[in-house]
Amino acid sequence: MADPIVIWGAGAIGGTFGAHLARAGHDVLLVDTVAEHVEACRTKGLTISGPVTEFTQIIPAVTPDQLSGRYSRIVLAVKAQATKAALPVLAPHLAPNGFVFSAQNGLNEIEIAEAVGAERTMGCFVNFGADWHAPGQILFGNRGAFVVGEIDGVIRDRTKAMHAICQSFEPDAILTTDIWSYLWGKMAYGAMLFATALNHESMSENFADIRRMPVWLALGREVAATALARGVTPRGFGSFDPMAFAPGRGDADGIKVVEWLRDYTAVGAKTHSGIWRDLAVRKRKTEAEAQLMIMPKLAAQLGIATAALNTLGRLIKDIEEGRREQSPESFNALLDVIA
Repeated sequence: MADPIVIWGAGAIGGTFGAHLARAGHDVLLVDTVAEHVEACRTKGLTISGPVTEFTQIIPAVTPDQLSGRYSRIVLAVKAQATKAALPVLAPHLAPNGFVFSAQNGLNEIEIAEAVGAERTMGCFVNFGADWHAPGQILFGNRGAFVVGEIDGVIRDRTKAMHAICQSFEPDAILTTDIWSYLWGKMAYGAMLFATALNHESMSENFADIRRMPVWLALGREVAATALARGVTPRGFGSFDPMAFAPGRGDADGIKVVEWLRDYTAVGAKTHSGIWRDLAVRKRKTEAEAQLMIMPKLAAQLGIATAALNTLGRLIKDIEEGRREQSPESFNALLDVIA
């Protein structure tokens, strides 16, 4: 493999994506910090299970300290909070004419561009459901939207080539000139998923509880207002329309979107968010600081109040640090602030 597609972070997103590319015949090299996972992937194989598909694929894999050489395509799929630490380790392995493809949650393209250059950064919106269960074991819970685009909006030959590669995983992958609209659209959805992790109910159960509607409306409105103030019109997926929460839109528009989320999250094997799993199962920090809390910072620069986002971030941090439990009371603490 002279120039394989490097997947940096072979967890839920990177592992699922990389396994499908390898099965489709692409040269893939996984890079992951979990030595046991690396060993399983390169020897016994990475097993993808769940209602979408089931297969096991042996894939070349190394830990970051074992990696050598330079590569033109590096798919960064680590958790948002690991981006800062991964970039200086990754950068020496990026070819001069290469690019980093951010298959992550959040607005990580901003940090990547600062580290390796905007011209060496490509954006991606991913929304399929997957969970890392154990070394060499990933649950692929449901398909979802997959969008590819340059952060400057220009479609180049490399953009088309990467989009074609992504179609090996998601045939309906979209090539866009406005990746930021999709990334900001997912920020609204992501904020709501963080709120569902405050308790142990499923995503669908949370969205179905009409008493919690003020939370979803407040979070959606704060994200939409911030995106629009930054000159971005947020775009969603399926019937999730983040513009339903835009300034001037009535409650009925947002309620309709939340009702769709109730039904959308009720389908598939993934009943709880990866955020919930980080807190309840893996007992580790979530992406809140790097993914969720970037929005209040950007909003503050524009004079936009974000009481819901700020409170949600504080509550998640309290759970991470053991001052709070995932419980109805924790969700109610957010609801009380909004009310």
